[in-house]
Amino acid sequence: MSAQPLQQQVTAILATAGVTVNGTAPWDLQVHDNRFYKRVLTEGTLGLGEAYMDGWWDCENIDQFVFKAIRADLYRQAKLGWRSVLQVLLARLFNLQGKGRATRNAQRHYDIGNKLYQLMLDKRMNYSCGYWKDANNLDQAQENKLDLICRKLYLQPGQRVLDIGCGWGGFAKYAAENYGVEVVGITVSEEQAALAREICKGLPIEIRLQDYRDLQEQFDHIVSVGMFEHVGYRNHRRFMQTAARCLKEDGLFLLHTIGSNFSRVAADPFTDTYIFPNCLIPSVKQLGSAMEHLFIVEDWHNFGPYYDLTLVAWFRNFDFNWSQLQGEYGDRFYRMWKYYLLSSAGSFRARNNQLWQLVLSKKGTIGGYEAVR
Repeated sequence: MSAQPLQQQVTAILATAGVTVNGTAPWDLQVHDNRFYKRVLTEGTLGLGEAYMDGWWDCENIDQFVFKAIRADLYRQAKLGWRSVLQVLLARLFNLQGKGRATRNAQRHYDIGNKLYQLMLDKRMNYSCGYWKDANNLDQAQENKLDLICRKLYLQPGQRVLDIGCGWGGFAKYAAENYGVEVVGITVSEEQAALAREICKGLPIEIRLQDYRDLQEQFDHIVSVGMFEHVGYRNHRRFMQTAARCLKEDGLFLLHTIGSNFSRVAADPFTDTYIFPNCLIPSVKQLGSAMEHLFIVEDWHNFGPYYDLTLVAWFRNFDFNWSQLQGEYGDRFYRMWKYYLLSSAGSFRARNNQLWQLVLSKKGTIGGYEAVR
């Protein structure tokens, strides 16, 4: 098929979302290479992202373009290329988040350089959604989130807390300094562990390079922020069993995770290929099945729209500091990372993804749990 019919087909599809090819609105696409049309029609979201990385199209406001595309259900019309179909089949056949793979998956994202994250994130290096209630900047939103978690767990001095997927130690440091608790943080990223130990030096915090499946000891409370997305649907139940085994009978477990509106077994093809290998955003159904007979849901809090604000703030930091990163990462990485951050912001803005904080107990809080906001 020649380029013109393909162009007409893509133009007609985009028009249903109020997006014009080579139009003047900030969400319109500016197409620089006519190969774009075939690529996006045959490879769907993966082709769209790769074409942007290759400079085949531009858009002044990628986040708003994605918002409009999702609200018009254009993504449901997107075809899966052969690589995407293969990924779904592999996810059904194999455990892509097994212990050996989990470490390699983390290395492909979190071990690409701490400097990138130091320049992009807030001063406490939280790589998860901020809580923007009563906040007007990223630092405050992330501190609000950390304090919200501490208050939801009703932390008391001297308690011992497990942080599964501790990142660079942001929660551990805040909780130890402000609530007087001891924290054991685990991660499978060597770069994260090294910097977290430096950040948390002098505090009652132990940072371990450890897989959650190897945990055997018990804790007063457990927290996991932005890690469950890496667990994989085949391991959801084991993750919950591990948490239940490690939580004292009267303890609380706070799970902070991105949430999907429907169940799936493989991630968005672009995200899986370039950003978070073998990740999977859980659904309500998948979470419910994983925790059945293990936990009681005391509280389920959705503040997904705040991730839009968080991702835009991350992009602004990344863009502002790009001159310090360009020599190490190169211009194609810039386009990839820009597309990742802003398309994700658009997805949360469109309410395609959610952000959930669950407070779980093993037997139910006597007298009831008082929700904290």
